[in-house]
Amino acid sequence: MEYKARILVIDDEQIALRNLEHIMKREGYEVIGTQSGVNALRLLENRMFDVVLTDLRMEKVDGMQILKRCKELYPDTEVIMITGYATLQSAIEAMKKGAYDYIAKPFKLDEVRKVVREAVEKVRLKNENRRLREQIESYQGKVKIITQDANMQRLLDISRQIAPADCNVVISGESGTGKELFARYIHFQSRRADGPFFAINCGAFTEELLSNELFGHEKGAFTGATSMKKGLIEMASGGTLFLDEITEMPQSMQVKLLRVIQEKEVLRVGGIEPVKVDVRFIAATNRDIHDAIKEGVFRQDLYFRLNVVSIHIPSLSERRDDIPLLSYYFLKKYSTLMSKDVTEISEDVMVLLMNYDFPGNVRELENIIERGVALASGNTIEVAHLPEDLRKLSIRTFRRKGGRIPTLEEQEEAYIKWVLKEVGGNKTVAAQILGIDRVSLWRKLKKYGVEK
Repeated sequence: MEYKARILVIDDEQIALRNLEHIMKREGYEVIGTQSGVNALRLLENRMFDVVLTDLRMEKVDGMQILKRCKELYPDTEVIMITGYATLQSAIEAMKKGAYDYIAKPFKLDEVRKVVREAVEKVRLKNENRRLREQIESYQGKVKIITQDANMQRLLDISRQIAPADCNVVISGESGTGKELFARYIHFQSRRADGPFFAINCGAFTEELLSNELFGHEKGAFTGATSMKKGLIEMASGGTLFLDEITEMPQSMQVKLLRVIQEKEVLRVGGIEPVKVDVRFIAATNRDIHDAIKEGVFRQDLYFRLNVVSIHIPSLSERRDDIPLLSYYFLKKYSTLMSKDVTEISEDVMVLLMNYDFPGNVRELENIIERGVALASGNTIEVAHLPEDLRKLSIRTFRRKGGRIPTLEEQEEAYIKWVLKEVGGNKTVAAQILGIDRVSLWRKLKKYGVEK
């Protein structure tokens, strides 16, 4: 069920009180009204309200006393002052002491709705931020994928199921989505959790260096080999070896790796006696591995050996609900590392982040938050602390869908849905923004199956 904000209305003028109660109920809020400041204090002692609308001038207990007690009991509750012209200066003074805003009598209905709606949204965001921070606390010191996305949760379920099976895995996804983190998650959920975990980027070395890193060498195998060196495959025995960007591995190395997987033994460079190994291989790539096979740059037999189970990690733009959660995780992480008391992300910053397509995925979001924490002088990351290109963001970037560039129809469908969301589903306004008539919009909505 949708949460209904609780509103307390206090005004010693009966007509004004009834009008405000009526307006708030029409807006869908749960409303309690009282003409007595004394009774209002009793109500506050017994329950929490999201927003308090209180008259400033009242007998026995006035609005300033209501404000003071409310902030003592519920610091996150927003208090809005209602005042006549003669007490306008007092209302401004109340704002300095923590009131959210003031409404001058005689008030306009639209103004009341707008101010209360904004106050309710601010309280909702604060509650959501607190929930996220509590959730993040449970992640500290653990190898855990931070997500509340349904598709990601499904992938985590699959990962937990396959972890004890000890089978090889191929993880695909764009750069920065967290492929190595998923590999570590699988490792620590498996029977190999107490064994070693090693990672290597297959595209970061020349063929000779990669061979030496993976297979090791015997003493005297080549000039400079003054002692025996174990390779990562041998060192990972009993644990897991993560091969990042596997499609960048030279074909000659692919043949050697295939033999290791088949025979469960490794031959060091310059060696004559193979060494038995017990390694789980998890490979990852940011490109379509099937295309690499068709192009002849990746061996199909090696793919079959590695791809016992495949996992595709969606881009951050495909799981936008994770953006606030990840943002606050990184906020806590870098605030701690930098010994700074930065605890909040402004609403304007979060709006920008939620509308940005993150070509660099989670890694890019982490860099943005790290920069924000470094530049913040107070306890909040503001728009001024973001990179310049993000501050100037005014258009959505083109994203790949499932590893491919979307078609024009897919872009049109996504844009129409976005415009409709921005205008609250108003088709007339959406049609005007799109530059088409309402009938044409209806036809497109029917075509894409989103008439409602």
